Amino acid sequence: MIYAGNLRLRAIEHEDVRRFYEWVNDPDVTRGLTLYLPLSTRDEDKWFERQLERDPHERPLAIELRAGDSWKLIGNCGVFDIDWVSSSAELGIMIGDKSVWNQGFGTQVMGLLLRHCFETLNLNRVFLRVYGANAPARRCYQKAGFVDEGCLRQAVFRRGGYDDVYIMGVLRSEWDVRRLEK
Repeated sequence: MIYAGNLRLRAIEHEDVRRFYEWVNDPDVTRGLTLYLPLSTRDEDKWFERQLERDPHERPLAIELRAGDSWKLIGNCGVFDIDWVSSSAELGIMIGDKSVWNQGFGTQVMGLLLRHCFETLNLNRVFLRVYGANAPARRCYQKAGFVDEGCLRQAVFRRGGYDDVYIMGVLRSEWDVRRLEK
């Protein structure tokens, strides 16, 4: 497990799938995700089974928040499409529990993921994609150290209109500087 303060990242378990199902069928949650069609519990079960077949480095991680003496599942995140030759990968995150939105947990989780990517996986560059309409997520990523690398203009059609997709990334050298400044 990966810990920092009141957060931890752990392997996903089958019992998490029920919560994931609720979140990926909530329009507020999926507004910032690539998902746009409703998913069944069977779809989520199949998704979970496919994750077990992935490279262990690319399996999703559950995001948990300390709640007294126990832990509360609030979302999931992960590293995927790792290119070991170029030492780069893409990141993804879903904070599905709306009761913890706008409290800085997304930024903290991204910090944990960056630490994992650079200190454990020995990557040199990580990036993510974020919709132009998702300004809160862009601010979250900027706080975590991501910089805009480019914009795919009107690259997706969502909710009745076209939206830009921003590519944001962090280099290990940039992360090292930020880490030393803290």
